Amino acid sequence: MAERESMDYDVVIVGGGPSGLSAAIRLKQLAAEQNRDISVCLLEKGSEIGAHILSGAVLEPRALNELLPDWKERGAPLDTPVQTDKFMLLSAQGATRLPTPPQMNNHGNYIISLGNFCRWLGEQAEAAGVEIYPGFAAAEVLYDEAGAVRGVATGDMGIGRDGQPTDSYEPGIELLGRQVIFAEGCRGHLTKGLFERFGLQEGKDPQTYAIGIKELWDIEPEKSKPGTVWHSVGWPLSTDTYGGSFLYHLNGNQVAIGFVIGLDYSNPHLSPFEEFQRFKTHPAVRPLLEGGRRVSYGARALNEGGFQSVPKLTFDGGCLVGCTAGFLNVPKIKGTHTAMKSGMLAAEAVFEVLEQTQERAEPVGYAEKLQASWLWDELYRVRNIRPAFNRGFWFGMAYSALDTYILRGKAPWTFHHHADHACLKKADEAPIISYPKPDGVVSFDRNSSVYLSGTNHEEDQPIHLQLKDDKVPISHNLALYDAPEQRYCPAGVYEIVREEDGSNPRLQINAQNCVHCKTCDIKDPSQNINWVAPQGGGGPNYPNM
Repeated sequence: MAERESMDYDVVIVGGGPSGLSAAIRLKQLAAEQNRDISVCLLEKGSEIGAHILSGAVLEPRALNELLPDWKERGAPLDTPVQTDKFMLLSAQGATRLPTPPQMNNHGNYIISLGNFCRWLGEQAEAAGVEIYPGFAAAEVLYDEAGAVRGVATGDMGIGRDGQPTDSYEPGIELLGRQVIFAEGCRGHLTKGLFERFGLQEGKDPQTYAIGIKELWDIEPEKSKPGTVWHSVGWPLSTDTYGGSFLYHLNGNQVAIGFVIGLDYSNPHLSPFEEFQRFKTHPAVRPLLEGGRRVSYGARALNEGGFQSVPKLTFDGGCLVGCTAGFLNVPKIKGTHTAMKSGMLAAEAVFEVLEQTQERAEPVGYAEKLQASWLWDELYRVRNIRPAFNRGFWFGMAYSALDTYILRGKAPWTFHHHADHACLKKADEAPIISYPKPDGVVSFDRNSSVYLSGTNHEEDQPIHLQLKDDKVPISHNLALYDAPEQRYCPAGVYEIVREEDGSNPRLQINAQNCVHCKTCDIKDPSQNINWVAPQGGGGPNYPNM
């Protein structure tokens, strides 16, 4: 095989989401302020900036105001200010409006497409001199002789399904930096290796996650109420499962509708996708969608561990930012502003290292800057709300009120998290859930949904959903949990197939369908599935998500 070429930079950033782009912009701002010239490159595995970005999303502009105070003049795509907040408790047939918690007060915020916002941030970064390479997935972390991170390598192209080079083979490229910022998003595949190598999670709670599933709809004009933010809890989930919905009215007669379910759920028969489809049939939701048209679909895991689960963030040669480190504010249902702030603070710490030494040092100033910032205080004050729901829905609601209005986030105790994959009951210990068939009007099947995500992978490439032991799906997962991967995957990637007489079950992996949500990597009860980057810019192509 041909040797890999290499390119040298001062800073390499892995990931083109809000945190990585904010870090890139801030680095260039600092260089301009100091009349310095530093080279910054950013890798994005999606086919373009924003292609793999999915979020609700309501943006709190606090970090944006700090990073680019003239964002309005620059044409930032923030054109739907929030006008109304609604927080609902659903029963099977009814909906009761509850007081909106202070954390969910969206006065001064904007309903946005996070993908389009990132595309705009990418334009600002390129205008500042950042080199952006979309369609190149970082597949390997590179280390120097002293064990410091020295860069990343993109994956080889033109590797066939059998693992052998094809006629179109091209070796990956090494991108080397004095500092490397990992901004991979939730459950970053390279970050997992950094956690193990540097012990970044030692002394911290395990990270806990949720899966968010979202659709974008064109609705009838008379039903459109731009600026309306609507959240719900309750039905269709049982009281032992954490989750809820969002419904945001954008301009242009569009609504973003979605459902989030904590991945610490215990019933292996539960299907997050089916729960979302069932939610849309509720009498408070269905009339809004009827007569409309579903135009996009996607799914993504999100961090819910918060303050207790934030890992050690730095190591020789680099640091972690954004959702790859877990800065989502769960009660606020927002993580973009915190992701951006973490990227900005990391950039400042990294710039200081570049000024002080030519070595690949640890940017220790990053942690200090974080702990002195509003981001750290914000996460600390809400640290107990998500884990309170581990004791059930009603306890969580009651404790949230106590913590918010009486304790004000200053309780002398801290609740803790557990690993999501360890929470499943055995299949014969949990009630089977019967889901209605999709009606094709407001509820749909997985295949038609995946089609709307624009997902595509080259057929002739190694499967990027790797099994550590190919016997486990049948001997363990199917035998004990009725193969929950068939249900927790929102894209129909995992199927148990049998002979005509029902014998000889085996796991079939439809990797072509993968929307890169990372749920399988998180929820698999035996931790047997390892998500790695596919070749090229494969995956979803979200236009306005």
